[in-house]
Amino acid sequence: MLIFDELQTRGHESLSLIQHPLTGLRAVLAVHSTVLGPAIAGVRLRQLDEESLVRSALDLSESLTLKSALAGLNYGGGACVIMPGDGDLLISKTEPHAREALFRALGRELRPLSSRVILTEDIGVTARDISFVAQETPGTLGQHTDTSRVTGYGVYRGMKAAAKYVLDNESLRGVRIAIYGLGAMGRELAEHLHREGARLIVADPRPAVVQELVEDFGATAMEPADILEAPCDIFAPCSGGSSIALQAVPRLQCRMIAGGEHHPLTRAGENAVREAGIVYIPDFAINSAGLIAAAHSCGKEEAAEQVYQNVSRICEVARHSAQPVHTVARMMAEQRISLIGGLGRRD
Repeated sequence: MLIFDELQTRGHESLSLIQHPLTGLRAVLAVHSTVLGPAIAGVRLRQLDEESLVRSALDLSESLTLKSALAGLNYGGGACVIMPGDGDLLISKTEPHAREALFRALGRELRPLSSRVILTEDIGVTARDISFVAQETPGTLGQHTDTSRVTGYGVYRGMKAAAKYVLDNESLRGVRIAIYGLGAMGRELAEHLHREGARLIVADPRPAVVQELVEDFGATAMEPADILEAPCDIFAPCSGGSSIALQAVPRLQCRMIAGGEHHPLTRAGENAVREAGIVYIPDFAINSAGLIAAAHSCGKEEAAEQVYQNVSRICEVARHSAQPVHTVARMMAEQRISLIGGLGRRD
């Protein structure tokens, strides 16, 4: 990867490497935009090689810029992806303070950026972890929000709004929905879909988690390698990112992609699913309820209702303009960034 070319092409403002040898902290901080306000930076804890670590930060930060803009928030987008090193140490009973030390080190390292970067939880990171960060820097958000549960409910509501556009019916009863990724957010989504009577197909690298949903919700289990080929109405990626590789698009057998995962498709992948006749409801439009709830200190119903209204509006514009939904969503987000950014920065 040519770093500066990548930053310029995607419009990122900065990319920083963070290290604290004593705690084992190694992280990448990407700031995509601060045009609307300080960058909300999702903090992820993931075991990745260095190049994948950087790409994950770049992808997530861009999605958060668009998510914040589309949700009407005065924030930009960032991402902090931590490489955990010895993952066992973070859950060790003999070293109970290792996790606290890691996240407090992160807060201390990023304290000088607290007016520009605000850290919040993402994959592998909990509200308690962010509370450790908050002991060292005022630049945090969301430690009092059950982000995964709120986001999952928001994805469910956004999926219903999109179904009215794609399936001609908001009801998801009897609709075949394949969910890939059964973390806290994916399971929350599955619970709401099951309650409505959707027919669930599920996959996750953890067999025990899959079996739980088979027993609790009557879901059909598939191997992660095969889930893209599941005959379904809606495919819901809810994993760690980049779940749908460009070369895998021809395997999809769905009418719509709508899930909570950040950046499941590349730009080339978005074009490929459009050519395949599949409607893509982009991540930054449908997975924003957790961020909205944290930013406005509101409940899940209010945050999810905003997601429902946003997705409905995007789909309505797409219908009247005969443009793809994902293109309209990006255009609306970028338009707000341009218009508000054109007012100049606040003093």
